[in-house]
Amino acid sequence: MSDFLLNWVINIPAFAAPFAIAALGLIITERAGVLNLAAEGFMLAGALAGVGLMISGAAPLVALGGSMIAAMGMGLVFAVMVASFRINHVISGLALVFFAQALTSYIASAQRWTNKAISGLEPLFLGQDIVVFATPALCALTVWSLNRTRFGLTLRAVGENPGAADAAGIDVTATRFAAILIGAALIGLAGGYLTVAVSRIWVDSVIGGRGWIAIALVIFARWHPWRALFGAVLFGCIEALTPRIAAAGIDVPRYFLQMTPYLATLAVMVWAAARGNDRWSQPAALGHHHIREERG
Repeated sequence: MSDFLLNWVINIPAFAAPFAIAALGLIITERAGVLNLAAEGFMLAGALAGVGLMISGAAPLVALGGSMIAAMGMGLVFAVMVASFRINHVISGLALVFFAQALTSYIASAQRWTNKAISGLEPLFLGQDIVVFATPALCALTVWSLNRTRFGLTLRAVGENPGAADAAGIDVTATRFAAILIGAALIGLAGGYLTVAVSRIWVDSVIGGRGWIAIALVIFARWHPWRALFGAVLFGCIEALTPRIAAAGIDVPRYFLQMTPYLATLAVMVWAAARGNDRWSQPAALGHHHIREERG
């Protein structure tokens, strides 16, 4: 039993980090008023780029950087759709997810990257790697940026009242572009981490709905970075427990174990809805377009 608990605890941070990093990316994007349902697609782009670069001989950290760039490329498409062309945020996000699923599957198949194992990111200390240690620092940096920097305050102003922000001389479109690209980079990093450090292989279902779970995590956290980190650890506990139970030979139905994270997601959504609002609640202009001619 002690080995079971020890192995479980050691694996929790690696499972929690992708949720936390993706949630931070979503918080930054949505604090600017952009409803981002494309997280699964951004994570897929980052995951494939990470594997592809590793197979090509790149170092793990370079591969993770490539994951961020790949997701930013997809984020640029999303930004043009929602901030420039003012296409519905929900439709844009869902369309990008389906596009990413098809595109990554095609590229992986064409390049023969599917099921090809990679060496991956090695641990630094106590079985944890550099991304795990960097995750709390990223969370602190996000909190500081949103609350203490001019860019963060501008971003939040755009998310709360884009018309007033525009009247104050803020470029709403540029701010939303920046928020989407920064958020996409972090979400891509989360996807890259899943393949470069956790699974160390590409299969078409490698993200496994974690982008959707990250969206639920943001709602659970009420768009608060530290709460998102706490929620990510809870989800990490659940995800790390599943393979431990299987490895220990405990007789639990496999499909029940597979659906456990999604049951937890439903529970989180119900809990968040029951709590109501607080000062870190949903940005007032989330999902709303800003048309300058209609200001006021």
